[in-house]
Amino acid sequence: MHTATILAAGEGGWANAYPIIPHPGELIFGIIAFAILYFVVAKKVVPRLEAMYAERAAAIEGQIAEADQAQAEAQEALEQYKAQLAEARQEAAKIREDAREQGAQIVAEMRAKAQAEAQRITESASAQIEAERQQTIVSLRSEVGRLATDLAGRVVGESLEDEARQRRTVERFLAELEAAPAADASMAPATSQVQGS
Repeated sequence: MHTATILAAGEGGWANAYPIIPHPGELIFGIIAFAILYFVVAKKVVPRLEAMYAERAAAIEGQIAEADQAQAEAQEALEQYKAQLAEARQEAAKIREDAREQGAQIVAEMRAKAQAEAQRITESASAQIEAERQQTIVSLRSEVGRLATDLAGRVVGESLEDEARQRRTVERFLAELEAAPAADASMAPATSQVQGS
């Protein structure tokens, strides 16, 4: 029966007898074409695809490495910036503190200079006032002496032209004048006690 089937197929009925199974010639041709295609793909296409894949993978890995390196450099730059910022803040604080101390020192120096100048002016004014007072006292003594001499000459009736006599008389008169307020002051309480009793 098998032989009959083959003979029937040989008469043009192969496709009718085995509709699923390809013709042996087509099958052989397909196997050879597949083998050639597999050989070409395996020898030409796959190595090129693998090389392209390797290049692409290497490029991606390189880019990842560059990105990691750039990120590390950026982190390092950020740390340096933070360190410089902290150092700048410390320097600014130190400069402010130095300026505050210098300002306080300048104020203290200016205050000391002002006090010294005020002391000098006060001492100079006091010395000038004392000199003027002494000059006034000398002038008043001279004037009082002259007036006392004239008055004494008129009262006593004698001439006090002698300079030594004038000086003694004037000095005695001035001493009595200076002693008189002290005596008046000591007598005032006694007088008030007498009046009170």
